[in-house]
Amino acid sequence: MSLVNSENPKLAHLKHEAIHEFEELAAIFLYLAFFFCALATYSLLLLREFHVSYFIYGFALVKAFVIAKVILIGEYAHLGKKHEAKPLFFSAVHKAFLFGLLVLGFNLIEDVIKHLLHGGKLGSVFHEGNRIDDLVGRTAVVFCVFIPPFRVQGIAAADGRG
Repeated sequence: MSLVNSENPKLAHLKHEAIHEFEELAAIFLYLAFFFCALATYSLLLLREFHVSYFIYGFALVKAFVIAKVILIGEYAHLGKKHEAKPLFFSAVHKAFLFGLLVLGFNLIEDVIKHLLHGGKLGSVFHEGNRIDDLVGRTAVVFCVFIPPFRVQGIAAADGRG
């Protein structure tokens, strides 16, 4: 006897929601993985003389997965929803900016945790200027990567498909 049938609509709804969330996560992950792997390839080619390993692709994929989950968290928190009635480009840029800040926040938390786990002190987390430059640079790239999907999302919502 199947657990998901017409007698248990709550379980059927939960299954549908889980599948929908997995599909969203997979689509966002694949989009981000494409860009982060392209950036990893670019970095690998630039730093080839320094013998950078191919683990950079693994890190790019993990980062894509984490940021995809951050996007879903932001979506569930309705981040940037109040500007969706504005012109499409403005709405997409605004949402990309807000989500970029959200990712920056998660990156800051990640760096603090890594620094503390490696025996560093909380006061010296961002003492090195390179760390801040790296975070700002990654956030700028993420912001640019976020604009197209939020624009597509806005078009789909305007067409009644979103």
